[in-house]
Amino acid sequence: MHREPLIDTRFDVRRDSGSRDPDSHSATLRRYHRLLWGKPLPDGRTFELDARLRHRSDHGDFSLASDAITHTYRSWTRPSRLVDVVNQIPAHELTEFYDLGCTVGAYIVFPFPVRINDRWQMSINQARGIHPQIRDRFDITLECIRLWYSNKHSPFAHRLDPYAFFFGLFPTFRGYVTHFLLDDLVTPDYTGVRFHVPFEGFSSDPLPVRSVEEYRKYMQRSSEFVRARNIRINRYSLALERAIRG
Repeated sequence: MHREPLIDTRFDVRRDSGSRDPDSHSATLRRYHRLLWGKPLPDGRTFELDARLRHRSDHGDFSLASDAITHTYRSWTRPSRLVDVVNQIPAHELTEFYDLGCTVGAYIVFPFPVRINDRWQMSINQARGIHPQIRDRFDITLECIRLWYSNKHSPFAHRLDPYAFFFGLFPTFRGYVTHFLLDDLVTPDYTGVRFHVPFEGFSSDPLPVRSVEEYRKYMQRSSEFVRARNIRINRYSLALERAIRG
């Protein structure tokens, strides 16, 4: 008898989002997030999520929101240098890249906005999308998170600080990476990030559009990461299924 996988890494999360943003409207993606990330923390403490990805315990009361971590940039209308490069990529290649970005391996969760001193803080999801030194690049976002754990400055630190309660659940950068199955985006010793294209520091342009070749490299490395993460997710799913069956 054929058994549907607990987490199907081939599932296109657009299928049940009603032509809307899967982050907000795909029930399957939300269920996968709950199965994947609602698990023991690196120190063994319980971390449970309800069906709406809300967590309530001695660790705090907060909700998590889905966020896509790969981007084609094909919907961006500026800057012109980005549009010029993306327009030179054949449509079928962009579609293939986008389709892969609609599998569970291309998504993560961050906390919903919090209120501090009567002021709502911008969510990490929102902030990294508009930050001029990140521009929705998850590899650069992860570098900022790595620096945060090392108590080193980054131009994104002030956006991470309000969510110290969340990152504190994973006492080390390695703990954060392994919990969210991001191992393929870091070096084997967990001390550095494996950037999709060479990273020359926060003063350089984060958009991978110096040339068509650079964008293709970004596309290739991003795709390799998502495929590798989907393999990790599949292994975790199989182990979870075995545990459930006893």
